[in-house]
Amino acid sequence: QVRLVESGGGLVQAGDSLRLSCAASERYAVGWFRQAPGKEREFVAAMYWVGDSTYYADSVKGRSTISRDNAKNTVYLQMNSLKPADTAVYYCAVHRRGVWIPTLSSTYDSWGQGTQVTVSS
Repeated sequence: QVRLVESGGGLVQAGDSLRLSCAASERYAVGWFRQAPGKEREFVAAMYWVGDSTYYADSVKGRSTISRDNAKNTVYLQMNSLKPADTAVYYCAVHRRGVWIPTLSSTYDSWGQGTQVTVSS
């Protein structure tokens, strides 16, 4: 079982920035998803451990950057110009085997416990 530890959430004001971290016990493809109250979990961003390909939801594209630190086995999600609509629990997830579709949550095998991001207006 892959261990995932998320951190970096908090309460911020609209326009502020946050950096979420996801420390994984091993290196795999990693995705960030979020779930707001009463809504389904949705894709935010993803990347593989090798190469430079990154994937973003339209809702965060241009405001967010996913990156990794291979030495620390950690993936980051930098979010800028935060909006109240970004309020949600943010989860990181890893894909280990099979076909990986970055935007599809069912292709991820392990999930973190989530970190709350609240953006006040």
